[in-house]
Amino acid sequence: MALIHPKSCESVHSGLDLFSVPPTQTAVEEGSFVEYYPLSAISSGAPIEFSINGATEDYLDLSNTFLHVRAKVTEADGSDLADGKDVAPINYWLHSLFSQVDISLNDTLITSSDNTYPYRAYLEATLNFGSDAKRGHLTAALYYRDSANHLDDTQGDANAGLKIRRDMSAKSKEIDMMGRLHADIMHQERYMLPGVDVKIRLIPSKAAFNLIAHNEDGGYRSTITHASLFVRKAKLNPAVSLAHEKALEKGTAKYPMKRHPKSLQRSSVTRLDEFSLRTVCAIFCDDEKSRCKSPQALSPVSRHKPPDQ
Repeated sequence: MALIHPKSCESVHSGLDLFSVPPTQTAVEEGSFVEYYPLSAISSGAPIEFSINGATEDYLDLSNTFLHVRAKVTEADGSDLADGKDVAPINYWLHSLFSQVDISLNDTLITSSDNTYPYRAYLEATLNFGSDAKRGHLTAALYYRDSANHLDDTQGDANAGLKIRRDMSAKSKEIDMMGRLHADIMHQERYMLPGVDVKIRLIPSKAAFNLIAHNEDGGYRSTITHASLFVRKAKLNPAVSLAHEKALEKGTAKYPMKRHPKSLQRSSVTRLDEFSLRTVCAIFCDDEKSRCKSPQALSPVSRHKPPDQ
């Protein structure tokens, strides 16, 4: 059998390990969630920024970082909605509220600076999770799937998902949401070393994007009333921390990530990079001229999965 990579080492299937008992995890002594608040007061349309100071002995478990947001739908002047208004948040509102998410490590930007974040979040949730997750924990981020062929039906019950979101936001009721950020660094399980400052910047999207209404008069506003970040910190066994310090004297820490490049008009792959392997290529089209009211009415152009290597 050929190795998947020249630097890959051989391993044995876990089902053949017949003479051992499960190991005990002793490297992480304790862990806890710490809530971080924005650097400045939340104001309409202004970016929301968080700063996580790395000047501690704690490691950061970024894969277990949660964004907590409370938001409501109001009239354009900020007053509460009257009863019976046919306006609702679009699907997966926690993430549709933001057009861009920038993440920096020690003031080095590691994310793409574009406004496609809500599309990435929606597609990852739709394509990567099963029905149980969509009916379960994803609803905490206001994921209620739109009924097929009824994305624009803001009135009545034809669009079951939109009806739920409309009822939850009626009369400007505040909606409490929580979920993981959709970013490459958040999708890998390795802990961030101490001494690394993490900064997260959330840029709000326009109400014309994250709300869908019967009358397209632009007369509604998305208002974020609260935002905080729950970050899991871990305290390691001193022996493990010391081993990491010695290893850093000889090399760098490695954080393998599954990257999701966006906004590519043309891509040519002549060879596989040393640590890069493309698994799925999906192409969707968002036609500004002909699309329906919902920005999530994307047309799949192509989806290709390379053959097994």
